[in-house]
Amino acid sequence: MPVSNASSSDLRTLMHNKLPAINELLEQLVAEQSGIPDDLRTAMVYTLSAPGKRIRSMLVLWCCELVSGRENSNARIAAAAVEMVHTYSLVHDDLPAMDDDDLRRGRPTCHKAFDEATAILTGDALLTLAFELLAERIDDAAVAIALVRELAQAAGAAGMIAGQVADLKAENTEGNLESLEYIHIHKTAKMFGCAAVMGGLCGHADREQLDALARYGLKIGLGFQIADDILDVSASSEQLGKTAGKDLKAAKCTYPALLGIERSKALERQLADEAIAALESFGPGADVLRQLAFALLDREK
Repeated sequence: MPVSNASSSDLRTLMHNKLPAINELLEQLVAEQSGIPDDLRTAMVYTLSAPGKRIRSMLVLWCCELVSGRENSNARIAAAAVEMVHTYSLVHDDLPAMDDDDLRRGRPTCHKAFDEATAILTGDALLTLAFELLAERIDDAAVAIALVRELAQAAGAAGMIAGQVADLKAENTEGNLESLEYIHIHKTAKMFGCAAVMGGLCGHADREQLDALARYGLKIGLGFQIADDILDVSASSEQLGKTAGKDLKAAKCTYPALLGIERSKALERQLADEAIAALESFGPGADVLRQLAFALLDREK
């Protein structure tokens, strides 16, 4: 089924079909690493094997395919690296000192299944392994350097970590739209933009294409987080695979709290439209990414 002609039902099929290969690759890459203590390896496998959506990984693969006509081995390694960094962030985010959650992806969080020290070290191990893979497994040194830079900037002190810091500071404060947008762009959207750009880099996209993919990724990432905020107040823990109502209990600054549900949903749609507009130069080859922009808003978990 060509991705260029994907409908919403086709998109679900495409995602379902890609998922096993991504999961198998993650399992294989951890299994290949020598010298990892057994307890740590068990915890790494536990967190990576939880039933995640792998959207960021798929974004890497689809963006590579968009600009080069097919996914390649570099894109697969980049997709795995992005997923490892995302999973590390969830492990640390769930810790008692952060969001203090007991449930993630329908399973006990890492610190509940093991202990806090193991969870911290598991996150550390996944983060560093991601960069080791990019350094060792990418077959073009220039591409490897560009991928490392992109991922480090998106996940680092001025990216995802900055968003987490701002999110913690915003608890029990009134907040405003500017600070809320900062939190979600840095904590969530930059990693979506990073995944899209990393796919483009693996497909040898030009500067104009990379800029367009970055805009697209940021827009869908921000929309994804708004949808997440809405689901936190409208879905059950069983649906989400994590504890529902956590944002309200922690007095977090969220879009529903600031704008209400209906205005938040309208902003979601606006962001999806803006994401689609960023893809104009790619023509029908980007149809799967256009479908994804709206599919992320209509999800139930």
